[in-house]
Amino acid sequence: MQDTVAQVAVIGAGLAGISAAMTLVESDLPATLFSADLPVGGRLGGAGHVDLGAQYFTARHPAFRLASREWQERGWVAEWPADLYRYDDEHGLRPSADDVQRLVAVPRMNALAGHLVQGLPLQHADIVSLRRTTDDQWFLHSGEGAEYGPFSAVIIATPPAAATELLSVAPQLQQDVARVRMRPCWAVDLQFAQPLTTPVDACFVRSGPLDWLCRDSSKPQRAAGERWVLQSTASWAEQHAGASQEQVISELALAMSRVTGLSLPQPVATTAFFWSQARPAEQLKWGALAAPRLSLYVCGDWCLGGRVENAWLSGRQAAQALLGQ
Repeated sequence: MQDTVAQVAVIGAGLAGISAAMTLVESDLPATLFSADLPVGGRLGGAGHVDLGAQYFTARHPAFRLASREWQERGWVAEWPADLYRYDDEHGLRPSADDVQRLVAVPRMNALAGHLVQGLPLQHADIVSLRRTTDDQWFLHSGEGAEYGPFSAVIIATPPAAATELLSVAPQLQQDVARVRMRPCWAVDLQFAQPLTTPVDACFVRSGPLDWLCRDSSKPQRAAGERWVLQSTASWAEQHAGASQEQVISELALAMSRVTGLSLPQPVATTAFFWSQARPAEQLKWGALAAPRLSLYVCGDWCLGGRVENAWLSGRQAAQALLGQ
């Protein structure tokens, strides 16, 4: 058994879990983050030099706008003034007229999680089950056989499939979360030797297998080189879940050529990654879920319909519910 002085365990160190832990610590309630993966950040992306997960974020809620301004002042986040386009088969490629401010973390999206987690107790462990004692204490068990605790409360900030497995101790919450359906996405990174001759920095695609493409190197403070990220639609990813990386790269690159009107040169490097739980199928408005009598809470961007901002808001809401605010 490994004892800890923390009172609250937060399982999952994506932005929702980090936001929950930060909110608790700011209220002088100690919390420990548990992350199955390192580096932290969840769907903000992995340790690579290109954004294969979340591409950017917007700030609409007043509290999140305030947090975003602070991150900008710290140099963690910068505005991305992309030349944005839209594409569909009926109208072809055309500039997007929206004036939404799009923000990105620098030098890559998941760097924001790395900044925010500094100073928070972080335990690298894959938590697979929870146990509640007769005196209302929680113990966490990892897939490696370790036990962590006791904790007075638990916040689960994982994708719904993992949360469902952990919620056998709370059948009603488990039933609610088990109904949430997440949809997949294929993400591809294409690196070229020379810049492509197109005014497009990013494009929302509404025909064919692509949902989004962007010149990742157009984002501020990115590494030198010409790198593009392609993300598929959920339907295409579901149909090609078992496809090889080579097939996915080939078909999505062909779709990019069709959208941009370019004959693409041979990439000097490619990567493909399958996000099995990329986005929620429904736009839920739960905020966060709670079983207060058990001191058990659940959060995640999927509780609010996806988006980076909603991950932060959901984690904050779960922590506030625990604090009684």
